[in-house]
Amino acid sequence: MQYTILRAALTLCVLVLSCAAHSAEKPQSPLAPARHGGVYVVAHRGAHAGIPENTLAAYRKAIELGCDFVEVDVRTTKDGHLVSVHNATIDDYAPGATGKVKEMTLAELQALDIGSRVGPEWKDECIPTMDEVFALCAGKIGIYLDMKEASTAQVLELVRKHGMEKSCVWYAAPRQQQEVAAACPECVPMPDPGPEKLLARMLAKLQPRVVASSFDNLSATFVETCHAAGAIVIVDESDAKSWEPMLAWGTDGIQTDDPEGLIAYLQGR
Repeated sequence: MQYTILRAALTLCVLVLSCAAHSAEKPQSPLAPARHGGVYVVAHRGAHAGIPENTLAAYRKAIELGCDFVEVDVRTTKDGHLVSVHNATIDDYAPGATGKVKEMTLAELQALDIGSRVGPEWKDECIPTMDEVFALCAGKIGIYLDMKEASTAQVLELVRKHGMEKSCVWYAAPRQQQEVAAACPECVPMPDPGPEKLLARMLAKLQPRVVASSFDNLSATFVETCHAAGAIVIVDESDAKSWEPMLAWGTDGIQTDDPEGLIAYLQGR
């Protein structure tokens, strides 16, 4: 009996020490503390359940839910304005409309009704400028910048205008990651190495504080390697079934199409 109790106590001590060691391995985040269980919740294209994606309405909903970040796709119009729109063309957004974002002016883009396809209550929603997005988010929520087709310098000008140097993470091509790091030491580039076999080289070259990945490329060793190098990891989910393995591996943030569900899941753990 005494042996059984002693063995159980030793097992418990090992588990506690193991958890403490795992916790100690997590690097300090360069971002504001996560609001839900120590895990950053990133609303992919905003909180767009029943709301047009990549719109101010979707970003307002993410703020209302208490998300840590909104993921925003950044493109440039024909006349040089930065806008929030995912696709390279507007074909899927407005009935009967067609054309490339980069070949249309801001006035042409904002004249499109991109909300009615979701519901008549959204008929007044249009493609927002990035200046409008920053003005909405500043002081309320971070921005995950997905640099689809935009100038680093032009986006950085808006980041600085709204005082969000430490509240944005930059998902961009390697060249742009280096541009951000060189021009704005306080900013937070977030490179994605792709397959895990490329991770060590990327960490050595860029020395990031935040690393992006997708669930398809993630593993426990991926996260451990990032943490050992002093970087946290924000991952694009595959679906809700991927949340538990990602969290078990120590993932620091999850980009999701269901931020409300993820917040509830984190609060229930």
